[in-house]
Amino acid sequence: MREAILTLNVGSSSVKYALYAAAGDGAALTKGHIDRIGLGPVHHVEDISEPLPLPAEADHEEVLDWLVDHLQEQSTGLKVIAAGHRVVHGGQRFADATRVTADVRGELERLAPLVPAHQPHNLAGIDALQRAWRGIPQIACFDTAFHRTTPRIGQIFALPRALTDAGVLRYGFHGLSYEFIASQLPTHLGDRADGRVLVLHLGHGASICAMKNRKSIATTMGFTALDGLVMGKRCGELDPGVPLYLMREKGMSLEEVEALLGGQSGLLGVSGLSDDMRDLLESDSPAAKEAVDLFVYRACKQIGALAAAAQGIDALVFTGGMGENAAEIRARIVEGCGWLGATLDTEANARNDTRIHGGDSTVGAYVIATNEERVIADHVRTFLWDAQAGADASGHSAQPGMKDVF
Repeated sequence: MREAILTLNVGSSSVKYALYAAAGDGAALTKGHIDRIGLGPVHHVEDISEPLPLPAEADHEEVLDWLVDHLQEQSTGLKVIAAGHRVVHGGQRFADATRVTADVRGELERLAPLVPAHQPHNLAGIDALQRAWRGIPQIACFDTAFHRTTPRIGQIFALPRALTDAGVLRYGFHGLSYEFIASQLPTHLGDRADGRVLVLHLGHGASICAMKNRKSIATTMGFTALDGLVMGKRCGELDPGVPLYLMREKGMSLEEVEALLGGQSGLLGVSGLSDDMRDLLESDSPAAKEAVDLFVYRACKQIGALAAAAQGIDALVFTGGMGENAAEIRARIVEGCGWLGATLDTEANARNDTRIHGGDSTVGAYVIATNEERVIADHVRTFLWDAQAGADASGHSAQPGMKDVF
């Protein structure tokens, strides 16, 4: 029976999964995703989409249990020996992919208030696999880890030192995506790969990471995933006095402000129409146009700030659902960076080519598809190899003891 690694990326309303061979580093054996959780979950794999045989209001736990049963039924000839998870926040403690134990899970749960739309669902995925495959190693891979190379001056806020020491820092997110893109830069950028590269991860959540030598030196997200760019439902950069005003003068509760900033703002809040850029680009509504304009303006503004942090810019890289597919948004952002020397090859951009900058551009512009699941699978393989190497050296089995199982 062929040994396999399962990767799981559980979001606020979706689950992405993939199975990879435990040996080797090839493409996924199978992959798919479930969306519309809470509204009538739908399973998508290859070219087939079908509703799950669950109630429309089925929650994450029910959906995950269905998925595990489905994978066990469909994966004939495969034995899942380890799993990897995207976990959004690793805090100060976790700078590397980490085996999940009871202690680790408890620490991750304590970080949940910082990313309430993500971390609880990440943990739900871990719990679902624990119920189905008790004892297999589960590896948490953190979106914050890639940004631990950011200089301290780029991590701290101008707050009392005691709060900084307690972990109130700029962590940054989308790190698994950035890690994959960093691994692809030499293939696509040549001599520019180790230069000053700004990677724009543009999706429902959006951020930018400035890299030098393919390491993070600055990013737009901060202590939580609310900061930086305008997002689908998140506000992005905001005067911290605004939530204070809303609570003091408008009588809003903490929970109401949290829901406003993280679920009712961004493209949805400005447009009053949709949190999906595709809908806004097709709309004739002035409010929809203003939401798009604000998204582009904020992206260009943040590029300027990160170019200053990097002391220049050699290339822009677009990734994420919008970054890979929204040619109009890419065009407007590249044109907004004309003062940096960027020009656009309009036809290449319309085709979603990898290289989209003009021949006279002093700044490279590229489109590279991200693959967070591949990064997770690679981290799990590394764990398995290290565990086997340790077992070979000690003469003991590489299988985990029950004391390790949470």
